[in-house]
Amino acid sequence: MIPKAVHRGFARHCSLLRPSLTASVLCFLSNPAIGAGWDVAAKAAVLMEMETGNILWEKNKQVPRPPASTAKILTALVALDRMPLKEIVPVSITTTSNRSSAVALKGGERLSVQDLLYALLLQSNNEAALALASYIGGSTPKFVQIMNQKARSLGALHSRFFNPTGMPHRGQVTTASDLALITKVALTNSDFRKIVATKSYPWKSSTWEGTMDNSNELLKSYDGAIGVKTGSTREAGHCLVAAAQRENKILIAVVLGSQEKQVWQDAKKLLDYGFKSFADVAPGGRPLTSR
Repeated sequence: MIPKAVHRGFARHCSLLRPSLTASVLCFLSNPAIGAGWDVAAKAAVLMEMETGNILWEKNKQVPRPPASTAKILTALVALDRMPLKEIVPVSITTTSNRSSAVALKGGERLSVQDLLYALLLQSNNEAALALASYIGGSTPKFVQIMNQKARSLGALHSRFFNPTGMPHRGQVTTASDLALITKVALTNSDFRKIVATKSYPWKSSTWEGTMDNSNELLKSYDGAIGVKTGSTREAGHCLVAAAQRENKILIAVVLGSQEKQVWQDAKKLLDYGFKSFADVAPGGRPLTSR
């Protein structure tokens, strides 16, 4: 027996074909994900169309979850709102904690906003997040206030941040829906979009020189991938915000609380479903908007 939720989704998806029972059956068979009741391993997930903001698929979209390093999407957006890429930021000694990537920053060195953003978004560098926060806000707590104000202004009303890194903190939460909204706006910034789509970036500082690789595996393995941000802590599980573009459609997939190997498959499954839905729908039609 077909579950009621699946039946309702099937009816919405095939509304253009109702004049014929045969056509409706063909629509159902040509979209097996609707009838199969597929799912993701993640505890929460959202698939959004960027242009309209429409939610195409969701699972626990408003359930609060620890953000892990996906919080750095908002950190970067606030930084880009307030600072030119060429501005030089002094790295204070107090920011050299919670080392999180191959790129270690040394207290007292001076780096551009651009370099810090690449370290932040490609390698999830916590020191870069703290350096930007301290410089822009005057202190990390003041920067976090700006982050929360920005989140609310974007409609991300179920999120609360206590640091710019996404490291575990009691009460620090976001939702899959909120992260999609934040990412939707971030991707309209050309500098942000260029950075998160970069597969590797040449790095030179007082502590290390070499090539910094993007931790987002989808840039190498998924057709049309354009970013955005990975994240993982014990509390949050494996998280990923991913975006891909094919022709004129950009889709944003948010995966929270998944597993190490499954997080990539979860994102691919969501993106595949979204692009297939648009391909299958007749001109003027709409894809399924909830699971």
